[in-house]
Amino acid sequence: MMNHRKKSLLSLALIAALSSHLSGAESNEEIVQSIMKLRADVESLYTKIDENKENYKAQMKSLAMQSADNKAQINRTETSLKLAHLELEKIKVQIEAASSGNIELKPLLEKGMNLLKSAIAASLPFKTQERLDAVDAIKSQLDEGLITQEKALALLWASYDDTLRLSREIGLFKQEIALGDEKLLAKVVKLGTIMMFFQTADERVGYVTKNGDAYMYRLAKDEIEQKQVAALFDALNKQIRTGYFALPNALVLMEEKQ
Repeated sequence: MMNHRKKSLLSLALIAALSSHLSGAESNEEIVQSIMKLRADVESLYTKIDENKENYKAQMKSLAMQSADNKAQINRTETSLKLAHLELEKIKVQIEAASSGNIELKPLLEKGMNLLKSAIAASLPFKTQERLDAVDAIKSQLDEGLITQEKALALLWASYDDTLRLSREIGLFKQEIALGDEKLLAKVVKLGTIMMFFQTADERVGYVTKNGDAYMYRLAKDEIEQKQVAALFDALNKQIRTGYFALPNALVLMEEKQ
């Protein structure tokens, strides 16, 4: 009986020792697996660091190349500007030489330009500032020696010719108008140099009148006048330039009644 108990106790002790040994083995295996995982993670991080370094080097190299290319372009542009300036000076000398033996036309040109500007300012307010600027550009180029007096005369004559053409022209255009305190981009119909009508983006219509020496844009308040002006714009929008049109009395030769 005693022997049987001893055998039982020994068996239990062996089982407990074996269980403890197996548990320790499993714990060691987990530690090894954890260490291997950490080592793999560290190697992966080192690989990413190396890749980032290479990418950074490539970006820096690309930026350095772009910077060098930009500097080269700037240098080429500066060189081109210098060459253009030298060429301009040569042209000025050539123009001066070509003009030196000719009759002095500048006083005549200045008088002609002043007369043309006065005529533009006194005519219908059709692209007035643009036309005045064109005359000023001729004077500016002449004063700076960029064109000869003969060239300035030809350009001035062309401007006079344009002014004469406008007196015969009927057309649909766009320009800025002053309607009261408003500055608006509107469609305008010009009938030579005697009448001019306008139509705003919000479908308001009217015509130009003259009050003393000044021009003003006047809204058509009468329903019949509004329909007449709208019909004129509709026809010109459809490229209809011939036919009978009933229009408001918008002759700019007549002063507005107070």
